[in-house]
Amino acid sequence: MPAVTIRNLSHETHRALKLRAAKHGRSAEAEMRVILEAAVRPADRVRLGQALADISRKTGLTNADVEALEQTRDRKAAEPAEFE
Repeated sequence: MPAVTIRNLSHETHRALKLRAAKHGRSAEAEMRVILEAAVRPADRVRLGQALADISRKTGLTNADVEALEQTRDRKAAEPAEFE
């Protein structure tokens, strides 16, 4: 698993981080992981699979529709594009 080093963190920020970690019953390192995870992977982010499932439900797409599409799909490999 990757490791991260944070340089030039102010003493005030480090102290605040340690206090926040203690408040949550975690180490400072665990608190930093929670903060970073929340920052880059927010709970309200759009998840592609869920978004596609929601769209198919709204349009009334059924498993039978998907099976029909699979049966009529061209299974031949795509030809590469040619540029002159």
